[in-house]
Amino acid sequence: MTDVHDPTLGDLVAANPAAVRVLDGLGLDYCCHGNRSLAEACAAAGVDAALVAERLADLDVDGDTTWTSLDAPALAAHIIDTHHRYLHEELPLVDALAAKVLSVHGDRHPELAEVRRFVAAIRADMEPHLMTEERVLFPAIAALTNGAREFAFGSVVNPIRMMGMDHDRAGELLAKLRSAACGYAVPDDACASFRSLYERLEALELDTHLHIHKENHVLFPAALRLAER
Repeated sequence: MTDVHDPTLGDLVAANPAAVRVLDGLGLDYCCHGNRSLAEACAAAGVDAALVAERLADLDVDGDTTWTSLDAPALAAHIIDTHHRYLHEELPLVDALAAKVLSVHGDRHPELAEVRRFVAAIRADMEPHLMTEERVLFPAIAALTNGAREFAFGSVVNPIRMMGMDHDRAGELLAKLRSAACGYAVPDDACASFRSLYERLEALELDTHLHIHKENHVLFPAALRLAER
């Protein structure tokens, strides 16, 4: 059985990406608070840690774990190819879909106005964030491996701190979006577009949580270690 006292949430996700669905389903935040142990996170959420550990132990290992062995520049490239590309493509689509579903179903489902607002806010925050990482932070991380230490913006600590703050806000917005969408429970009168919207928003939440985890708990600490050498 998994030891409920030792592994952090981040450790669990790195060992088995399939754990994200269990953790997300129980409201255990591994992306912005992945340094907490499973026991600490369960205590804070009022969840039985032993039962969570049993569920995690029963999971088959599923999903890509190769990124855990990448060096910092390669991990940054993986994040761009996997998560940034997905968000660049998906954010405009779900934004337009949220507007469409609101226009059709808003009279019967007033909660869709909040869903639409939070989707737009997430897009407005995430798109410039992605560009800053791609144009500023990630090239600086690659330069660190070649001996660079100071940049036009000063130490790499500065953009990492800013990106971390952006991640916190993204986590908060995703939580508010989930709440506004009633946990992505699809109403009985939902059309195909309504159903698609909620399915895609839930998938976006899962992917973004994993994306933030990779940066907060693997990439950024690796970059800071490089900067300290």
